[in-house]
Amino acid sequence: MADPRPDDERTAPVPPAAPGGADEDFEHIDDSVCRSFQRAVEVVGGKWTASVLLASMRGARRFVEYRARIPGISNQLLSQRLRELQSRGLIDRTVVPTTPVQILYRPTERGAGLMRVLHPLIEWSVENDAGRRTAADDR
Repeated sequence: MADPRPDDERTAPVPPAAPGGADEDFEHIDDSVCRSFQRAVEVVGGKWTASVLLASMRGARRFVEYRARIPGISNQLLSQRLRELQSRGLIDRTVVPTTPVQILYRPTERGAGLMRVLHPLIEWSVENDAGRRTAADDR
């Protein structure tokens, strides 16, 4: 279905956020911003991706440290996520020529910036953790 808004409304810049957050006007966000937002959400929305980024921000540098900070992730999936985050410029990978060779990972400035944006989501998740909530909490 075609967007009924005139072209100048679809391409309008993103308006500043309203104070308080609840009354923000999302109707004026243009289509290109929506596509950019969708790509960003897909980056962090992959299974374990945000957890890997969070572990890097919490100081994980070696593979074994990531495993310790992310219970339940498999070696294969952790390797895949680290490669993916590296290819997106969110994590740097450094090979240290020692015996045995050490591979170190650390967040890039871009990755740290993404995690700064996601920090309110971390706070929201703590406040709204469905696994810890009970029916009494909702009354």
